[in-house]
Amino acid sequence: MIFLRKPPVGHYIWRMQYTGRYLLALSILLLGFSELKGSEGLAEKSSSAKAVEELRTWLKGRAADRVPVTDAPFATVPLTRADAETAVGALWEDRAAFIRATRADEVKAKVIELDGLKMKWDTLSFTNGPATNGRSLFISMHGGGGAPPAVNESQWKNQVRLGKGYKPTEGIYLAPRAPTDAWNLWHQAHIDTFFDRLIEDYVVLENVNPNRVYILGYSAGGDGVYQLGPRLADRLAAASMMAGHPNDASPLGLRNLPFAIQVGGNDAAYNRNKVAEQWGQKLDDLQKADPGGYVHFTELHAGKPHWMDMQDRKAIPWMEKFTRIPLPEKVVWRQSGRTHPRFYWLAMPKEEAKGGQLIMAERAGQSVSLSSTNVHTITVLLNDAMMDLDKPVQIRAGESKLFSGRVQRTITTLSRTLNERSDTNSTFSAEVAVKLP
Repeated sequence: MIFLRKPPVGHYIWRMQYTGRYLLALSILLLGFSELKGSEGLAEKSSSAKAVEELRTWLKGRAADRVPVTDAPFATVPLTRADAETAVGALWEDRAAFIRATRADEVKAKVIELDGLKMKWDTLSFTNGPATNGRSLFISMHGGGGAPPAVNESQWKNQVRLGKGYKPTEGIYLAPRAPTDAWNLWHQAHIDTFFDRLIEDYVVLENVNPNRVYILGYSAGGDGVYQLGPRLADRLAAASMMAGHPNDASPLGLRNLPFAIQVGGNDAAYNRNKVAEQWGQKLDDLQKADPGGYVHFTELHAGKPHWMDMQDRKAIPWMEKFTRIPLPEKVVWRQSGRTHPRFYWLAMPKEEAKGGQLIMAERAGQSVSLSSTNVHTITVLLNDAMMDLDKPVQIRAGESKLFSGRVQRTITTLSRTLNERSDTNSTFSAEVAVKLP
């Protein structure tokens, strides 16, 4: 028989005292840690709010006297989500004021001059949309090409007249005159720059909704749509190609841009009808492999030659159904001969951009996955509309983890990305540059 000796009463008292002291110490430790974390959070919020106040002071100064915002100490201070939103608002007010002050004359005159070239335009105005949503903008490119200036001038005036037949439900129909009279008048490198500026001007000065900008074009203008659609997809809501030829364009960049193709069934010059059918098949195949993208329609109008007798007007109500998706979950970026340093929420060093490069990116939750061909460095641009930037972010390429951790919202990134596009829908507060394996 085993007898268990009952511990003395003092033993229980000692254990209770020891346990109490232990719990008290643990409570103090946890309380201190909590207060430390709380003080860090308060300090972060305080420095963030101070940075925004310093930004406001900086913006009050004369533009000519300002140091670049990227050189200001407050520009690199981590921001809270709320303060980042406030900073975007302040930066946009300043950017819009700059455009109103410096570009009102060019919009009034309907001519932009850049690097020794001029692009004039004419407009037709249709029923105004609700002021809160802004108006639609239809940029319509004329035919012609490698011809005497008088021929292209006539083609431009005809494109203006076509607007009366196309007749959008609302908005502004804008027909620009190509800056040159070359065969590739609508897909030379300077066209991207002219259209970027034109869109910026009309968003600020004519109440255009940046998510409702469309391009269309006939004949040589259709050539331009084939080329510019993939190049400027992140600025557009939809595109419509009429009676053109793609030349060396690729449809890969059209993943998030609804694209219409219409050609006369008898339009055999340059094989326009055959090539249009081939492009339609390419888009069919791309959409089958990627059902979330490559929205399109293709129609060869039976019995019609190069001129389709306005049957191509059906593209207008089709385009009007779409608004731009500025932050798509999946991006397919193929660089053409006219390279760009940025596309949707991806960017790359300008000096590394080369024709033929291909980048595919997809985001889900807090993660981004990348794959590429002949690309060394990619910058992933982020904001709180895409994911929660108060939580860790992960970027991968296949099995390789390229980045994992918190990212910082800064005025530097906000200011640069806003000035690049003058578009708050495509402004980013944080960025991560990664080297691809």
